[in-house]
Amino acid sequence: MGQEEKQSYLFPLFSKFPIKLVKGQGSRLWDDTGKEYIDLMCGLAVTNLGHVHPKVKDKLVAQLDELWHGCNLFYLPHQERLAQLLVDNSCMDAAFFCSTGAEANEAAIKLARRYAQKIKGTDRYEIITFRQSFHGRTLATLTATGQSKVQEGFLPLPEGFVYADYNDLESVRALLSDRTCAVMVEMIQGEGGVIPADLTFVRELAQLCEEQDILLLVDEIQTGMGRTGKLFAYEHYGIEPDIITLAKGLGSGFPIGAMLGKAKLIPAYTAGAHGSTFGGVPTAMAAGVATVETMLEENLVERAAELGEYVLAQLTEKLASNPLVTTIRGKGLLLGIVCTEPVADIINTIHAKGVLVVPAGPNVIRIVPAMTISQEDLDHGLDVVCQVLAEKAASAISTI
Repeated sequence: MGQEEKQSYLFPLFSKFPIKLVKGQGSRLWDDTGKEYIDLMCGLAVTNLGHVHPKVKDKLVAQLDELWHGCNLFYLPHQERLAQLLVDNSCMDAAFFCSTGAEANEAAIKLARRYAQKIKGTDRYEIITFRQSFHGRTLATLTATGQSKVQEGFLPLPEGFVYADYNDLESVRALLSDRTCAVMVEMIQGEGGVIPADLTFVRELAQLCEEQDILLLVDEIQTGMGRTGKLFAYEHYGIEPDIITLAKGLGSGFPIGAMLGKAKLIPAYTAGAHGSTFGGVPTAMAAGVATVETMLEENLVERAAELGEYVLAQLTEKLASNPLVTTIRGKGLLLGIVCTEPVADIINTIHAKGVLVVPAGPNVIRIVPAMTISQEDLDHGLDVVCQVLAEKAASAISTI
């Protein structure tokens, strides 16, 4: 194929929207034609502080003038600072840093097995996860993911994962065996359709794990870092997991992941048990420190809770009579508009009107604005979403 005929040098792994983004500032994005968009997707819950946040930028620029990479065989100050921030503001005791959410979940899966085998002296290795979950794209994490579409074409999958029904404790009990070492769960199934976990289910699940002496792993890749109106979503449920995993919003767009664990797990992860070349590099740590410090200093987690209640109320009121909409669900600034039909065309129309949203499964429009979004931008973005849904409903009625 000649160069003039080639559309892209990339593998076509993503169904891309026909928009070329070139600039971002706060909750605004611009494409290569200069068209402006209000961002209600945050790169899938990544830019929780908005785009190019000045405090994160300043710390990154300063770090770029000092040190880009320092092997994990040496002490790196920002690593210790970020670990302290995360531990001091959670129920955890130690941190491991990596570059992605899938890596964080891999680290959690390996730690659960190693703790069961090396510390407790058992041969347990199996982890219970949930249907419609999403935990990553590596072989282990896509196997942990309870969606067959993610697993197609990658057989044989590694053994050691079984799937329960979300919000159904009895289905978890039915899978318990002498092979079980942990349960892995999301507090909100983001990719699965923005489905929150029930309060009673989570509390009883935590109690069950304690009774059975198995670990509770909470995947906070999408829900962590203030997204749901708490710094970590598990806080809504009054539980203390054994492990949580983070990524997305932790670095304000800079690649970073983290796994946090309880003190009892530390002896399982000693020198050489796990590692990551680019995990905890100074640049990523600088972004992470600035992100967390800004969230705490500017009370942005509390603002996310307040804005989340506002968005939920606005969408509930404006879409109450829309026959295309069945419900609005989620927590904080991770919300889903559940529709009666596929939303791909609706989302394309919303984009054409200058607002960016994404789906969560075929029938759900995901609303994921920045914690720093202005009231003006938020209101305009929501108005556009509701207007397009109203027009779609009216068009459907007129064709009957």
